[in-house]
Amino acid sequence: MPQDPFTLAISRHVWDTKYRYRRGGGVVDRAVEDTWRRVARALAAVEPRDATEWEARFLEILQDFRFLPGGRILAGAGTANRVTLLNCFVMGVIEDSMDAIFEALKEGALTMQQGGGIGYDFSTLRPAGTLARATGTIASGPVSFMRIWDAMCATVLSTGARRGAMMATLRCDHPDIEQFVTAKHDPHELRRFNLSVQVTDAFVEAVRKDREWALVFPEAQLEDDGSGTGTVMRAWTGTDRPVPCRVLKRVRARALWSLIMRSTYDYAEPGVLFVDRINEWNNLHWRERITATNPCGELPLPPYGACDLGSINLARFVREPFTRAARLDLDAIRETVRVAVRLLDNVIDASLFPLPAQREQAHGSRRIGLGITGLADALIMLGLRYDSEAARAQAAGFMRAICHEAYRASVALAEEKGPFPWLEREPYLAGRFVSRLPGDIRDRIARHGIRNSHLLAIAPTGTISLLADNVSSGLEPVFDYEYTRRVLELDGSYTEYPIRDYAYALWRRERGDAPLPAAFVRAHEVHPHDHLAMQAALQPCVDSAISKTINIPEDYPFEDFRDLYLLAWEQGLKGCTTYRPNPVTGAVLKPGAEGAAPAGIHCCSVEREVD
Repeated sequence: MPQDPFTLAISRHVWDTKYRYRRGGGVVDRAVEDTWRRVARALAAVEPRDATEWEARFLEILQDFRFLPGGRILAGAGTANRVTLLNCFVMGVIEDSMDAIFEALKEGALTMQQGGGIGYDFSTLRPAGTLARATGTIASGPVSFMRIWDAMCATVLSTGARRGAMMATLRCDHPDIEQFVTAKHDPHELRRFNLSVQVTDAFVEAVRKDREWALVFPEAQLEDDGSGTGTVMRAWTGTDRPVPCRVLKRVRARALWSLIMRSTYDYAEPGVLFVDRINEWNNLHWRERITATNPCGELPLPPYGACDLGSINLARFVREPFTRAARLDLDAIRETVRVAVRLLDNVIDASLFPLPAQREQAHGSRRIGLGITGLADALIMLGLRYDSEAARAQAAGFMRAICHEAYRASVALAEEKGPFPWLEREPYLAGRFVSRLPGDIRDRIARHGIRNSHLLAIAPTGTISLLADNVSSGLEPVFDYEYTRRVLELDGSYTEYPIRDYAYALWRRERGDAPLPAAFVRAHEVHPHDHLAMQAALQPCVDSAISKTINIPEDYPFEDFRDLYLLAWEQGLKGCTTYRPNPVTGAVLKPGAEGAAPAGIHCCSVEREVD
């Protein structure tokens, strides 16, 4: 009999409840191998030739959990279900009128019904208490409308739709920013949203120099009632050039910054998006402005942009682990990358889209997000402590190899199938990320184009990492060696599953009760600055962004914490989130016998994760 690919009960549970195909009450996928084969066949079917060959090659990288497609792909490809294969979407610009607001709400509901998480920028909505120029009505503000989205998400989920998660962003200069920052202090408010503040370079500069900070809104949308203290020009959400904005309030930049930091210290939200850097490094910098991300933050996207995600499982490519000869098989990884890029590109053609605008955006840019998971376990197996400079250097080398191979694979696809329709070679090659690629890749882009506008993103991979026998998630450190996790069963009940980390379980199988080497380190033992340093080490090799939660010990002083987001900005990151245990969000995970301090999942529980 073939060897059971699952060694943990929770891994089988994840497959059975989230990715196993059932139809009309009957089981179609008898084993996980059937799931892999279903996905491989469905994605190879869009090939114009050699579909059988590509099915075999797709199946090869799926087997043994070497490549983990996003959860929507695993759950939906090759089924009769009318669902999208794209994990998440950033929705369209919300125009500031009642009709447009509720049309945007409907679009979000339709997208979530088909299994997609959604992200919104609410900055276009008038601040609370202001008068509209056209109707004279008093605005209730962005946060009040976010409550309607929150209720919609709960309602859609109650109908049996697959998981739901939402991201809300707001500009740091919106007059309601303080209400936004503190919105989730109430444990009953906006529980289906993650919140992130769009932080501009100008705001960071104002914080550092202790300046006043103007809170503003576009003049054209406000009643001429004499309110405000002048106007400034700002490139507002939904505009392609700066527009006059009325100054409605002035605050001390450091006071607003302190409010953000105190909120995330006490309540784990909001995160921050360094929106100027996101746009400066965007490969499509000349045609789009980004102000929102998917729910976990690794995909900054334009209106109606989508997440097409998959992760290379680094832990499966370590040869001779725990020995002096331990090494990562980069040749095998490069071969997997070449096939994975094609698989993810095919997802765009195989997927349904809830809205025509989403289809147009996906087919125009052909964005994909190839990332990694199992990094921390791979480092342990290689004898490298996660919080060491040597580990960061090795991790950056791994990611650089994946990046360059992904770009070469996309150029090869462009030669075969054509470049993405919106490619303009001169501005594309002038982009800050693309201009730093090796000369041979840039030369080939100039000659042949490239199939995908973006290729790389590092997602949290919480659920698919559990599926793969609990390899460490994304680029996160190992949470703990042994612990329990409370998860939802198909009948609505909850079960607590014992869990072992992948590298720890391998060590115990091979070495018994031998003491753990120094390379074993858990998330709560990693200093927050070392969490940031790992994210910063990999960001130069990622053309989109990285989902990373900086674990903060409960007793970590606020005086040390208050500048953490500034440090993230200084290190070149595109965004940052933190998690410190607190009474509002609680903890999904419980420590096991070896006694790690509890930590939580910042973005979503395992029932709602969008991977």
